[in-house]
Amino acid sequence: MKVELRDPNTIMKLSRLGSFHQSKLSFLRSFLNEFKEWEYKRDLFNLNENGFGEAVYSFKKNKRVYSLVCFANEIKDEERSDRVIATKWDAAFTLHDGVPTKKDIERLKNEVPKQEVGRLSYKELTLSRANKSVRIYNHVVESLSKGQQPDLNLLSKVGYLYRTTAVYGSGKFGLADRFRIKNREEINGPFRLEMMLVYLVRQFTFDQVNHVAYHKNPKTAVKLDDNICKNLGIGNSTGLGMAPFIVNHPTLLNNWILSREKALKKIREIKDVESQDSDLFIDCVKKSLKNITSWNTDSEYQQTKITSLLKDVEKFLNFINKDFNFEIEYPFNKIYQWLEDNTCEECIEYIVSIMMEPYNNIVNPLVKEMSSDEEKYFNIPTHRKVEELRNIIEAKYPNILDINFEEKENNKNFWFISKNKEEPRLADRFEEHGSELEQPLAIARDIKKLYDKLLVSKNSLTIAEFLTSNSELRHVVRRAFIVEKFPYSEIQDNTIGKDLMPIDMLRLKLSFFGALKFDPRSDKWLRICMFQGAPLPNELKSYDEQWVYKTNI
Repeated sequence: MKVELRDPNTIMKLSRLGSFHQSKLSFLRSFLNEFKEWEYKRDLFNLNENGFGEAVYSFKKNKRVYSLVCFANEIKDEERSDRVIATKWDAAFTLHDGVPTKKDIERLKNEVPKQEVGRLSYKELTLSRANKSVRIYNHVVESLSKGQQPDLNLLSKVGYLYRTTAVYGSGKFGLADRFRIKNREEINGPFRLEMMLVYLVRQFTFDQVNHVAYHKNPKTAVKLDDNICKNLGIGNSTGLGMAPFIVNHPTLLNNWILSREKALKKIREIKDVESQDSDLFIDCVKKSLKNITSWNTDSEYQQTKITSLLKDVEKFLNFINKDFNFEIEYPFNKIYQWLEDNTCEECIEYIVSIMMEPYNNIVNPLVKEMSSDEEKYFNIPTHRKVEELRNIIEAKYPNILDINFEEKENNKNFWFISKNKEEPRLADRFEEHGSELEQPLAIARDIKKLYDKLLVSKNSLTIAEFLTSNSELRHVVRRAFIVEKFPYSEIQDNTIGKDLMPIDMLRLKLSFFGALKFDPRSDKWLRICMFQGAPLPNELKSYDEQWVYKTNI
């Protein structure tokens, strides 16, 4: 039986993309799989009794070494902010290429805590900063210093000791450009070095609380239990700065989504499912219920989605237990069809992710297809004709062409870059000034504008001739020729409309990172947790690959 890939006009809607969940394809999970054989080491731990100072952690294999250099800083409570305008943080980090010398550490000590204002070198690969969850951090230190483990109920409400507020790479602030390292096999996957940084930062947070607790009371202090450590991750606060990424990197977005769609297609085409594979799948769904029931948020929008997800996953388990037999032919195809007919988008994509768990043979080769050499696809084929371009738009953007951008509700917002931090922002076109500074992120509106121009242009005109009088549409002409080859490269939705939920764009990207427990703080920013439940560095050589569904807090 041959199953078709899912229709991009359905999958690339923001409500569907904003319902994606982590899976075996997610970058933090493929990072762990890639680096499980590497030698982990804590090379330096020079903190004072209050936990301030520097530390170095490394992964080594053969002659290759990656070193996380950490700087824990003393700041006042009023200086601690997750906003992008912050200038001080509890800790700052960089991933160094190789073994840092004393001279390197002194240089980095002067630059890394400054973050955007500092300057790094080609020896540094990624840069980050993080703030304590002060209430949780202090509770853990206080408990450990008294010889007690912390309150699991309190920890479960947050899930981390620190949260990062940015992770930078690829040439920013003097960091190594991507071309220097892109041919290294171990990092042949999107954001692999960023995932390494976050993972090692997580270990630093455990070592720091143990150290501070010990110095607070050396006679009674105990270390944080390994099982508790495993069930704590690293938090992250993410705002609109992440949203334009998925618009500005169409071929990369396509490769992420296409890998997921190929995995689903191949799983649906399995004629006879082995019992150990179906058992693993069902076990993961059942155990994942704890992830849903421990998903805390004050957002009514997200609470509604969680309630709906829980109800539908329970309905699905009831269907599997009572009415389903895995011995039929193509059982996962039947399951998928049932999900589409009986559950919400959130549940469909949740179960799709879990379907991948038994199938390393399907997923692992696809991980290698998730990067993109984008530059080669950005040239416009100027020899092609207007008629060809119009046909592409009609075939690839049918829903976009139905939107009337003369209506205010469809043209309500505009994207711009803030002056102080050069970060993307969203504003109301009819209530705020500055729309003349609009960024080219309204792809749906501009595609419609292009289409209207093509309708009144000669079919025989070349694209070069068309662009001589329509150069302002060059960016969407390029996109239309990209989507011709890359079907999942375009959001099939209006990114400036009244009903836009920007956090759908954030959540899409974060799901591929491997984030859990999305916690929207508004429609424009959210908090998440990464690596919650993941093995500790000294457990990587043999760990349970389904750890993500088996957290204990």
